[in-house]
Amino acid sequence: MNDKGFFLTLEGPDGCGKSTQARLLGEYLDEAGCQVLLTREPGGTPLAEEIRRVILTPSRESLDPMTEILLYVAARAQHVKGLILPALASGKVVICERFIDSSLAYQGYGLGWDLELIENLNRMAVGDLSPDLTLLFDQDTEECRKRVQGRAQNKGADRIEARDPAFHQKVREGFLKLAFNNPRFKVISGAGRDIESIQRELRSVLKTRIPKLACLNGTDSNIP
Repeated sequence: MNDKGFFLTLEGPDGCGKSTQARLLGEYLDEAGCQVLLTREPGGTPLAEEIRRVILTPSRESLDPMTEILLYVAARAQHVKGLILPALASGKVVICERFIDSSLAYQGYGLGWDLELIENLNRMAVGDLSPDLTLLFDQDTEECRKRVQGRAQNKGADRIEARDPAFHQKVREGFLKLAFNNPRFKVISGAGRDIESIQRELRSVLKTRIPKLACLNGTDSNIP
């Protein structure tokens, strides 16, 4: 575990449902007596949220791939040092939507940039910080695309969501390559499943993978 706390990341393609599951996990752990920080990337701190706006807001000026990589790294450095590390040091369970694995999947596998370069840049930003557990939500690319399109009817697709299906398929495949034979990952299939059944699986995974987390002792996996 990281210092006194526990660092849990949720990863997956756009539209895979991780935001809903992150919120439900946060509520579950909070009710169990854990101190929880629910956060996201890019973002988390006011400055990092401003960088998020720059990255994701569509504009007439295209975003150079290296600029994109560096903006994500800058936001992550601010987020880690300003929010995540202090929370872990105080013993909190940090639930973060996206972390370095998203940079590897999106800018590495998706855009075709060198994985080692992306990894090295991120290590400069966050040091040796690594998630204790990563939940990877895997969902068919076309199904994710339909969910994103449904959301976009209200607020519009962001710069990354608007990229073509071939890009998003590369991202999905990249995530699965990162997870292959990596014990830090637990792949959660969303195919044909409802929110409640996925949440039950996540709670079971938490109790199995982090048994020393005192606030989970004696809890059950039923959704209230």
